[in-house]
Amino acid sequence: MTDFFTKAFLKIRERRRQGEAWADDALQDAFVRLWGRYSPGSETEAEALLSRAARNAAADEFRRKKPLHLGDVDIAADDDSPSREEREQVFQRVESIINGRLTEVQQYIIRRHQYEGASLETVAKELGMNPPAVRMQLSRARKTIRTIYNNERQDIL
Repeated sequence: MTDFFTKAFLKIRERRRQGEAWADDALQDAFVRLWGRYSPGSETEAEALLSRAARNAAADEFRRKKPLHLGDVDIAADDDSPSREEREQVFQRVESIINGRLTEVQQYIIRRHQYEGASLETVAKELGMNPPAVRMQLSRARKTIRTIYNNERQDIL
């Protein structure tokens, strides 16, 4: 007999027949993660768990592919399309702020989460910290970078 997760998976996949490939991938990832780990009491419960896990997997994938964002660092106030050289200078300046002004923990969090795309939960486990503490450190690091960078720009202008 087919278990509840398998029935729910087939039902959701059938509804998404013309769906996007990324949605199908997220559904399959969710199914693999949940199957054998949970024992839902009904197909409805399995469908709800699977739908939520697939939605979260898709959101995680979008976050991983999102461009690097270090806060409200103003790259070019006068020009909406900075040149490659200007972007490289900004990146190098932000890198020097990260290396010189952030704590080692903040540097690690920025590199793992922003550059490598690791989830905050993963970074928290690696550091032996709670996820809210990692989020707070990330927020403080972004604020430090933003403040120093924007203050330096004001001094130049």
